[in-house]
Amino acid sequence: MNHVITRRSLLRMGAGTLGLLGCGGRLARLGLLNAQVVEPTPDYKAVVCIFLMGGNDSNNMVVPIQTALQGYGAYQAVRGSPLGLTMPSLAQIATPGGDVYGLHPSLAPLHALYQRNRLAVVANVGNLIQPLTKSQFAAGQALAPRNLFSHADQQQQWQTLPGNTTGWGGRAADILRSMNLSSSFPTGISTAGNAAFLSGQMTTQASISNGGLGLAGTDGSAASLARNNAFQQILSFGSGLSLVQTLNQNTANGLETGQILGSALEGGGAMTTVFPQTGLGVQLQQIARILKVRSSLGMSRQIFFVSQGGFDTHVSQSMQQLGLFKELADAMAAFDLATEELGLDGKVVTFTESEFGRTFQPSTGGGSDHAWGSHHLVMGGALSAADVYGQFPELSIGGPNDVSMRGVWLPTTSLDQYAATIAAWFGVPAGSLTSVFPNLPNFAQPTLGFLQG
Repeated sequence: MNHVITRRSLLRMGAGTLGLLGCGGRLARLGLLNAQVVEPTPDYKAVVCIFLMGGNDSNNMVVPIQTALQGYGAYQAVRGSPLGLTMPSLAQIATPGGDVYGLHPSLAPLHALYQRNRLAVVANVGNLIQPLTKSQFAAGQALAPRNLFSHADQQQQWQTLPGNTTGWGGRAADILRSMNLSSSFPTGISTAGNAAFLSGQMTTQASISNGGLGLAGTDGSAASLARNNAFQQILSFGSGLSLVQTLNQNTANGLETGQILGSALEGGGAMTTVFPQTGLGVQLQQIARILKVRSSLGMSRQIFFVSQGGFDTHVSQSMQQLGLFKELADAMAAFDLATEELGLDGKVVTFTESEFGRTFQPSTGGGSDHAWGSHHLVMGGALSAADVYGQFPELSIGGPNDVSMRGVWLPTTSLDQYAATIAAWFGVPAGSLTSVFPNLPNFAQPTLGFLQG
């Protein structure tokens, strides 16, 4: 269930760092929330999806150095110049099984987290409907997701899964909605506009952005109060037009949710963790502030969606990734530190998504093209172990994992398995996982075991 108001009708709040763009659902009065002090539940959990918009080339995010399958030579033989990373520049990580991989040099802060058992890699994840072989894909003998190399389609499908109109985060929240019945605050929060990921049948989402407290122009003066009163009268006016009435109600709900969150944040106090003031850093700082007031909001389960753009690297990829991965790593490391500061160690799982990977073979212009399977990062104290989970692809053009002669990896782990592992940790019962992930029964191993607790 999604209700979004326009950017021009936003409520801004939070000492210049947070602003509510929109929300949906029936909200309790602010006074009722303030009158009821809700203690934090001991099994509080939150998940944070970081969507890397544009299709991240994870071939340079995680590089095999010496594994049972292959070594650095297989990588360098194809990537070469200008996309290949030198071995000394890679931040080496060792798996419990003895394989050695290297992280992109800009991911050094995440290397430190891996060493502390707070980061894992899930290899070659992709959008699948059922297990698929290279020959089946070539012959069109088995179902495959539609429009695999389309940004818009795959961004949608990674958030909803093929054949669904609601988001898998929203569906998980629907199942767990009883855990937040003591609160009228939305379960899902997006810092990246309205997110399909958070859309459910019964649960609601809100989107936040930078701004000041109150409606634009609100300064406490008599004139501004008169404008606010007039605006409230407009929202309550009975026009008889259902579309207008719905928009007015959604706007009013957004204002009310802004009051609830603004009131909670005012009493939340400052945090000591310093966040980078980058696009992603500010988004994760906003989420950390909301986590801090989870008790005041009465939340037991929360789902967050943030995004980082710029990953459509058709040209000059090497230079672009230096900055992109630095922004990602610095923001993730600060957020992990903030969860420890907030006493939420093991209670928050942060993970990446992206609409697809990119070709292993470089393209003209020093970039790469749209592909399929890619590697993803999972962060937090709930990890079973720092490891590379799943099956890494064989890095050879035309090899068993390449469906295009360009290094387009056929996924060896489905998005359903990756997401179901997170949803199961979040609290979705095993018997309800297929309600969130209808295609999960097609895969022999429904969850991957990278989370515990």
